[in-house]
Amino acid sequence: MTTESASTTSAWPTEIRLKADKRTLVVGFDDNRAFEIPAELLRVRSPSAEVQGHSPAERKLVPGMADITITRIEPVGSYAVRLVFADGHSTGIYTWSYLREAGEKTADLMQAYLAELETAGLSRHHR
Repeated sequence: MTTESASTTSAWPTEIRLKADKRTLVVGFDDNRAFEIPAELLRVRSPSAEVQGHSPAERKLVPGMADITITRIEPVGSYAVRLVFADGHSTGIYTWSYLREAGEKTADLMQAYLAELETAGLSRHHR
């Protein structure tokens, strides 16, 4: 994801919770907008250096995450959360604006991810 728009920078979360299956993060904001963001998307688009690299050319494509779950949500100051995933990944810091943008663009981001997987001959599912 890229630059923050005015709607994402001023958004403040009022709710952050996992659905019972732990495959969807529900995030509500103070403007009464709420989003259900798939754990798969949050894992494959993790803001961590491990996934994003240090430049766009270094970004890693992460296959096999269709069934990934979030095992823990940890607060990071008053500006973000760290998500811990079932595969052990826990280095991404998800700011409120990052979560807002992911919520607003879930469909487009998933479509782009699926296209990248297809181009690379990879799958969302473990083989």
